[in-house]
Amino acid sequence: MGRILIIEDSLVEIEIMKRVLQSTPHTLAIAKDGEDGIEKARAIKPQLILMDVVMPKKNGFQVCRELRNDPRFKNTPIILVSSKDKDFDKVWGKQQGASDYLVKPYNPEDLLAIVKKYLGA
Repeated sequence: MGRILIIEDSLVEIEIMKRVLQSTPHTLAIAKDGEDGIEKARAIKPQLILMDVVMPKKNGFQVCRELRNDPRFKNTPIILVSSKDKDFDKVWGKQQGASDYLVKPYNPEDLLAIVKKYLGA
């Protein structure tokens, strides 16, 4: 069982992720903007981070870069989950340190597959 941190400013998206992930054995923590996400990540040290790109205070690319520069998160999977679906966005996300990129709207099975890929359940 792992800890998953969801960094997302949309309450609707948070609820969708929570419903999809409730069938997994993982515990969920929520942050509603980029700065809060960094603070929560440092406090709870999640095994997986699911993060939006377009958020207030700090966007997902900035948060990804900042977390990757912290040795504690060098190997933590960071999945960008965004409606930004251009190839450029995906490449840029990977260059900022994202492990994977999931485009909204996504199928619940795709989210579960990513969680399983990185956490094994």
